[in-house]
Amino acid sequence: MKIFCIGRNYVEHISELQNEIPQAPVVFMKPHTALLTDNKPFYYPNFTKDLHYECELVLRICKNGKSVLPKFAHTYYDAVTVGIDFTARDLQEYQISKGLPWEIAKAFDHSAVIGKWQTLSEEEKNKEITFSLRKNNIEVQHGNSENMMHTFDKIISYISTYFSLNMGDIIFTGTPKGVAA
Repeated sequence: MKIFCIGRNYVEHISELQNEIPQAPVVFMKPHTALLTDNKPFYYPNFTKDLHYECELVLRICKNGKSVLPKFAHTYYDAVTVGIDFTARDLQEYQISKGLPWEIAKAFDHSAVIGKWQTLSEEEKNKEITFSLRKNNIEVQHGNSENMMHTFDKIISYISTYFSLNMGDIIFTGTPKGVAA
């Protein structure tokens, strides 16, 4: 099982972090040890002082594929859930400033939290999905799949150009604005 993640997929999030708008999906990966499921507790890691949440829609891949054409991409996922891509922002900023890879800031153990899968019918795959994150009962992030720069189908097609997709792989599709500690 692979965990793919898409960065910089919402314009407002790109603006809040003062990043450039990418021409293509920004892809990074997390190891399977990053996954945290079944409402298990998350523990604040001791190697960061600036841990940020990033609420995202997450897709579940339902069949194997390589070089998937966009028009067939909708047949490669069957469920969606909400997830949190935790980021050690202080480590990420340092790594980026030195031109170094930033997996230690994004791919650490239990940095990919996901909820319960919701199966999608073919009709539901064509509808927008609204999602949000509440912290201490206050909404801190609100997103809609309609606001993604790269659709689910484009993401699947793009990733499959470089990596084989396998049943059980998951894709974090990017976060809207509102990320914070």
